[in-house]
Amino acid sequence: MSNVVQFRRSTAILTLVAASVGGGLIAAFAVASHSNAPVSVVARADTAPSNQRVNELSNSFADIIEKASPAVVKISMTRIVKAQQGNNPLLSDPFFRQFFGGGMQRPQNQREEGLGSGIIVNPTGYILTNNHVVDKATSLKITLSDGREFSAKTVGTDPQTDVAVVKIDTSNLPVLPFANSDGARVGDLCFAIGNPFGEDHTVTMGIVSAKNRTLERGLSLQNFIQTDAAINPGNSGGALINAKGELIGMNTMILTGGSSFGGEGGNIGIGFAVPSNMAKQVMDQLIKHGKVSRGYMGVYLQELTPALAQQFGLKNTEGALVGNITPGSPGDKGGLKTGDVITAIDGKPVHNADDLTMNVISHEPGTTVKLDVIRNGQPTTVNVTLGTRPGGLEEANNGQGNGNEPGNDNGSDNGSATERGITVEALTPDIAQQAGVPASTKGVVVTNVDQASPAAEAPLQQGSVIIGVDRHPVATVGEFRRLMSAAQGKPVLLTINNGGQVIFAVVQPK
Repeated sequence: MSNVVQFRRSTAILTLVAASVGGGLIAAFAVASHSNAPVSVVARADTAPSNQRVNELSNSFADIIEKASPAVVKISMTRIVKAQQGNNPLLSDPFFRQFFGGGMQRPQNQREEGLGSGIIVNPTGYILTNNHVVDKATSLKITLSDGREFSAKTVGTDPQTDVAVVKIDTSNLPVLPFANSDGARVGDLCFAIGNPFGEDHTVTMGIVSAKNRTLERGLSLQNFIQTDAAINPGNSGGALINAKGELIGMNTMILTGGSSFGGEGGNIGIGFAVPSNMAKQVMDQLIKHGKVSRGYMGVYLQELTPALAQQFGLKNTEGALVGNITPGSPGDKGGLKTGDVITAIDGKPVHNADDLTMNVISHEPGTTVKLDVIRNGQPTTVNVTLGTRPGGLEEANNGQGNGNEPGNDNGSDNGSATERGITVEALTPDIAQQAGVPASTKGVVVTNVDQASPAAEAPLQQGSVIIGVDRHPVATVGEFRRLMSAAQGKPVLLTINNGGQVIFAVVQPK
């Protein structure tokens, strides 16, 4: 395999912290060991952005790097990992211990040594890094570019964005200026600076490969810059700068393409950085308050598909579709309605649901935002005073009820009906409880979806509750059949309650 470095070390075995199968965070950790076996270190790359046009390219970026590099530091951490005691009764039985003596020892705690990078953001010693670099650290050591070492303390951490701030007791430090990461463009040059595998102040170059990336990698709030600049274990918390030497992101995560960091899960040139705008917003709150408070509307947002956009009378898929609204939430008090399409916030266009979510959480609780809304095809405005977001994201709870088997297909209120491959029956309080919806919910419950029908492409499952057809409420099986028949030959818009989460779906005609 290419890019494999063999080395011997009697005191450490390099391991990596993985965020999930097929990808992960990129701090490097060493666990105390006495093995002399060689260790295979598989390099893995990441991506970086730049804002310099091709005709302006220089033969050297040394001046930019020389100015920016001193503001990037090495972070060495130590933490104690408690041993798993297990349930072996022999460990505590004196009768057996007298025969085994000292050979039957309890598991011992282990000391882990981690390596990462950080960015000096204030001349008085504040350093920006990843949460996973300093998580559960019992000691932190910062090494500057001039070789000086300092003990550091953690100011605050935010696991939801993987951002942390630490501080050292000194002054007159070099700092990296923040760029507006929203201004970074795909194709811009960028440089990653960090300490991969302990190789101090390594610089790699790439471009901004993509923006606004969201991955299922264990972090709640994501809006990553993707880059192909080489990023390796130890680069976590390091700087991603543009061709002006300004910070556009903090290197955080890589995609390996395999089931783990080792073996076949090597570098495939895809890395991710927390945008500088997000990092700065979190950093400022951590420095000021030691924690992060985020804005909250209390609404469930859905992406617009071309089919949904057409049903709601929109020209394109720009915007965020409002599903269910938490009763008494800021969105409810502000007057948002299920089926509203939010197209702008404070005059800034909303491109999709994630875009709106990231904008809302960037505001402090108590802030009033102006929302441009399309309601029933007509533009209107809604003012919402944001509350405080609870921990984690408002995620859909797609409960799956057990739904009864379909009965006779007579279309009566108490029987069942099958339309466009969707079989439903009456929603009773007992079935509502199984489906995870309030007992007072009006609708029909889905008992079967024909996988050969157009409905198979909709987010319908056994136990889904259909509460509306083409924006008309549905309370009985008969109403469902009548409304579906009225839309014969045309796409039909369903309002669905999946385990308490209201969403919309379009089912095409056969």
